Amino acid sequence: MMDSKDAIPHKRGRLLVIEGIDGTGKTTFSRNLYDRLQKMGIPVILTFEPTMGTYGRRLRDSFSRTSRLDPKDELELFLKDRKEHVSTLIRPALKQGKFIVCDRYYFSTIAYQGARGIDPGHIREINEAVAPVPDVVFLLELAPEKALCRIRHGRNQIPNNFEELDYLRKVDAIFHLLKEPFIVRLDASQPPERLVDEAIKRISNPPFNFISSTV
Repeated sequence: MMDSKDAIPHKRGRLLVIEGIDGTGKTTFSRNLYDRLQKMGIPVILTFEPTMGTYGRRLRDSFSRTSRLDPKDELELFLKDRKEHVSTLIRPALKQGKFIVCDRYYFSTIAYQGARGIDPGHIREINEAVAPVPDVVFLLELAPEKALCRIRHGRNQIPNNFEELDYLRKVDAIFHLLKEPFIVRLDASQPPERLVDEAIKRISNPPFNFISSTV
């Protein structure tokens, strides 16, 4: 592991996004990556979507089994929440040269709303009109069946509307279609520490070179 003296952050801010279906451990991975970057002496912010703002709270209410919004209405809320997030936190932090670790971003919207029948290409177009393209997307991959098992047994939770098997399979299929060079696919079944080690190694080396040292 690198010491803070070994890490020299890039002068430009970097947007690091964590994506994947529910149950892959995105929130844990985001926190661990944030903690590792902090220990390396890199100025970093941890954030997430949907936010806890007005639009984000309405989205969270929609995730329940009894009050799910129409797909188009939900997409509109995601876009409004993201615009606010970008203008108040993401763009200012990037201008300050900070790294941002974001737990979910518009790729989740592409996959989850796309699985509800909205054209993924359209979703991407309207989002990239208002939100910066990330420098890297860490896409955590795990079979939907295993992801649901984690939710039901590991978390001891009842899956919500975003976490039903058939739906997760559709979402997973859309994630698999993403082919951009900034997408880094990681095996989510790895131990948490190893997962972060791999992520740091990937952004320390070509084609990214965001950090001057390797693990």
